[in-house]
Amino acid sequence: MLRFAEYMRGQLLALPRRQKRMLQVAVDVLLVWASLWLAFVVRLGDTKNIDPFGGHAWLFLAAPVVAIPLFIRFGMYRAVMRYFGNDALVAIIKAVSLSTLLLALLVYWYQQHAQAVVPRSMVFNYWWLSIMLIGGLRLFMRQYFLGDWFSPKHSMGFAPRDNGLPKVAIYGAGAAGNQLVTALRMGRGMRPVAFIDDQPELANSVIAGLRVYKPRHIERMIEETGAQEILLAIPSATRARRREVLELLEAYPLHVRSVPGFMDLASGRVKVEDVQEVDIADLLGRDAVPPVPVLFERCIRDQVVLVTGAGGSIGSELCRQILGTGPSILVLFDHSEFNLYSIHTELEQRIRRESLPVTLIPILGSIRNASRLLDVMRTWQVNTVYHAAAYKHVPMVEHNIAEGVLNNVLGTTYTAQAALRAGVEHFVLISTDKAVRPTNVMGSTKRLAEMVLQALSAEPAPVLLHDRSGVPHVNKTRFTMVRFGNVLGSSGSVIPLFYQQIRKGGPVTVTHPNITRFFMTIPEAAQLVIQAGAMGQGGDVFVLDMGQPVRIADLAEKMIHLSGMSVRSHKNPHGDIAIEFTGLRPGEKLYEELLIGDDVSKTEHPMIMRANEECLGWEPFKQALENLLDAVGRDDYDRVRQLLRETVNGYKPEGEIVDWMHLQRRT
Repeated sequence: MLRFAEYMRGQLLALPRRQKRMLQVAVDVLLVWASLWLAFVVRLGDTKNIDPFGGHAWLFLAAPVVAIPLFIRFGMYRAVMRYFGNDALVAIIKAVSLSTLLLALLVYWYQQHAQAVVPRSMVFNYWWLSIMLIGGLRLFMRQYFLGDWFSPKHSMGFAPRDNGLPKVAIYGAGAAGNQLVTALRMGRGMRPVAFIDDQPELANSVIAGLRVYKPRHIERMIEETGAQEILLAIPSATRARRREVLELLEAYPLHVRSVPGFMDLASGRVKVEDVQEVDIADLLGRDAVPPVPVLFERCIRDQVVLVTGAGGSIGSELCRQILGTGPSILVLFDHSEFNLYSIHTELEQRIRRESLPVTLIPILGSIRNASRLLDVMRTWQVNTVYHAAAYKHVPMVEHNIAEGVLNNVLGTTYTAQAALRAGVEHFVLISTDKAVRPTNVMGSTKRLAEMVLQALSAEPAPVLLHDRSGVPHVNKTRFTMVRFGNVLGSSGSVIPLFYQQIRKGGPVTVTHPNITRFFMTIPEAAQLVIQAGAMGQGGDVFVLDMGQPVRIADLAEKMIHLSGMSVRSHKNPHGDIAIEFTGLRPGEKLYEELLIGDDVSKTEHPMIMRANEECLGWEPFKQALENLLDAVGRDDYDRVRQLLRETVNGYKPEGEIVDWMHLQRRT
């Protein structure tokens, strides 16, 4: 019987759309006749006085002639059975009610000419019987096509069976939770078995055939249903609330995943059934502060904006935020062809989709090409530059010192000087917390990049680096630096690495038990960078409020628990995944800082602070730069180390710095 039902379901689903509609119309004609016949039976109590082929033939002919056109007009044959919902049921009630009213008028008008009597109450019986038969059949067919009638909750008389699908509980019995249940049942990739919701009035009720449990009864839910995963269906909840829920669920041996966020659902980028791993931002539990519109638009609205490193993690998010703020032209500058192609394609699609009046200009080039930078800024008459291009991976730069210096220091110098010569109004450098008392080459080069802008800001008419003419250039550019910590999801972030290691069964590798880092989401960081840049007066160092530092080992433990596994340790030798400590990498610090000194002041934005730090004048700093570049050119890394210590306040390398190219040549 089950095999035949499955076979018939497959055959019906495979029919062409036209044939499906014709079949529905034919069945509805039969149901209208059945409703009419049963209406007489209910009213008269027997079938003796019913004459569908004689005196009542006109009525049995008129009923479908009146009803079917109305059913078509109300869209009853456009609805897909598998997606049949409340709206379709309301349409059926309206169509049946109107057809019954017209039939009643026809009975009243034709009654005097008819040979057979039609009782008036028969019309009312016809109305409710039609709704029951026509609507009921569609509800039945929806369950049939979804396959739900084979489950224990909808066994329809068949023996219950376990189809082997992963059993999942849905946290949140609201609209998103119900949509998720419907999507999962149609997709047949997971089997929803229960709801969890903290609303007291929903406890122990049944929604969509699933029992609703209180959060404190999760253990009982696991025992009764055998749930293996929990899917969070609370897309509109704040991050603080999501963090509370995740802390609650961490105690149970369940893999926790999430429905996409409310904005992603509203924009149509994802569907409610697109479950994903828990967003680490939810573990941090801090809600982003809405942007201040005046600050957000000041350097962007109706202006020409250039983003260097436009295809990188921060650069690409800056481009997304800028695009929605109304620039006249957005110039994407990157040396990676693939990264530039990716962000350009994404933004072009958005421009077409939202009909944005923005001109998009993708430019391939290196920030170490001074003439290229100047040509671009002059050609497009750039108003604002966001300088995100940099080498930022600490261990990589630690052994590629020459490239780190040339890209992060010389590249920033060339970009800033091009902006000054082209008359750019605003220049914003994306910096890092690793620039504060650095122990690595990457951090020291980023601090030097900050010092380039500070020195240029203090000089009204500087003679630029490598400018053989020796002619001063009038400085009309406001240079600003924005310093923050790690961003979640950036290239090289530890979070994707942890997920990959957990999927492979471990171990999860952490460099040190006590290592901590500041974290912020990429969209939040980009928003704050744009707003901080709008407040700059020249030479400002802005520091973003990163919240409390996070212990990386604790983060690894939470990710393991929320993957439905346990941590293997001395206390729990039979756990699933171990955490191994590999030792600090070259140049890595245990703790990151955001301020060099204690001199910090508030700004008009609650999440942005202004740091007041010492800096060198342009001429002595330019000489230090020339000495550093000369030492790099001569592969004299002992001299490079000495110059970095002399120039960068607080730079304390842990040992001898080694460039792999120099080491190979020397060997």
